Amino acid sequence: MKIKKIDFYITRQFIATFFFAIIAFSFLFVAIDMMERLDKFIDYKLPKVVIVKYYLFYLPEIIRLITPVSLMLAALFVVGKLANQNELAALKSAGMSFFRFSLPFIGVALIFALFSTYFGGYIAPEAYKRKIQIEKIFFRKHIIYAGSNIFFQDRNERIVSIAFYDVEMKSASRVTSLEFDSRNQTKIIKRIDANRMSFDTVKNYWIMYNVSIRKFDKSGFSMKFEPYLEIKDFNFGPNDVIKKQKKYEDMTLEELRQTVEELKKGGINYRVALIEYHSRFAFAFANIIVVLFALPISANKRKSGLAIQFGINLLISFLYLTIMKISQAFGKNGLMEPLSTAWSANFVFLLVAIFYLFKAPR
Repeated sequence: MKIKKIDFYITRQFIATFFFAIIAFSFLFVAIDMMERLDKFIDYKLPKVVIVKYYLFYLPEIIRLITPVSLMLAALFVVGKLANQNELAALKSAGMSFFRFSLPFIGVALIFALFSTYFGGYIAPEAYKRKIQIEKIFFRKHIIYAGSNIFFQDRNERIVSIAFYDVEMKSASRVTSLEFDSRNQTKIIKRIDANRMSFDTVKNYWIMYNVSIRKFDKSGFSMKFEPYLEIKDFNFGPNDVIKKQKKYEDMTLEELRQTVEELKKGGINYRVALIEYHSRFAFAFANIIVVLFALPISANKRKSGLAIQFGINLLISFLYLTIMKISQAFGKNGLMEPLSTAWSANFVFLLVAIFYLFKAPR
């Protein structure tokens, strides 16, 4: 019974401190961002309601980013406080091992990791899209005059990819159109590649230049070249192209999964999209790792106080993010597999955290 009361006490203190940290960091983040954008708010004469909506839609992304640091700070503060007040020593004297003492922290961190997977995979991206939309409408920024690496599904049997698109000129470079068998959509029946494509505003259809056409059927493979080709059955116009451009960072998990499948089906490089997909899960479970780091370091009673311990943990967090970014760079260049790219930093730091846990005073 006493053990359950202790678990409840630790869990309550941990969660309360976490929410306090979330609120404090969010307020600090918003305050700094607002100071940086204050001139723009005044220049564009934004109504207060728009500013409030802007930060409400920005807040989920802020929370997603600061959750690991907030959990780390909460674990650091609660364990450090128990250690400095000799309560942790009393628990050890009563027969509670450090591993048993850590279970409430790990359990809460696991719950937040699972919630962060959904929150960062669906809620934050949808809210962030609305924040970007406000910027486009009221700040008149991010008005796109050109796009790159655009791909979309024109219809059920067709995927179009564009390497570069100029909105003003209504022209595209390095265009690929893949058509699939309606009865077996994993089978390509036609592929069209063009060096350039422009929109004829008079005739209201696209024209491709320097075109290669490949056809695949039961009899085999055929290929021919054309100086230009009129495409009258594309279901998009010049204004639709840039709207179809999506950044992987703004997509939900389901959108990322569908994007990976479409790119894979079309024979287009899907490595970056797959890395982003796995990274959503890896970043969410980083919440557990930062707690595992905070527990053994803050359990030692130090004369230097909590400030030095917080500095150490903050340094570890930045090292984690740095290694994660480096591994992503290797992965995007094809030097690592997407899954190992997303999880390599977690795996390395998990091993180090476990090492420190075993070195912690029993």
